[in-house]
Amino acid sequence: MVKPTHHIFVCGSFRPTGSQGICHKKNSLSLLQYLEEEAAERGLDGVMVSSTGCLKSCDNGPIVIVYPHNVWYHEVDETSADEILDAIENDSLVAA
Repeated sequence: MVKPTHHIFVCGSFRPTGSQGICHKKNSLSLLQYLEEEAAERGLDGVMVSSTGCLKSCDNGPIVIVYPHNVWYHEVDETSADEILDAIENDSLVAA
């Protein structure tokens, strides 16, 4: 296993109480799949993509966080996901 250089977290809306937030209704799960597939297609072996529980920023979802930069992105769609991956490839940041 390659140790990741970047870890992308996508809000999955899950809460310990069994209720769910909103990001999954805003296609965060398809966004998770898109990021995984696009990172693999680009050969970004050092990028790991994971789902999270609710990040409690439902009005701004879907939420994506990129570490080690600790940048939170809101209202992420495939276009902004591409910009995030472009920034990782170029070792830069996208304005959140």
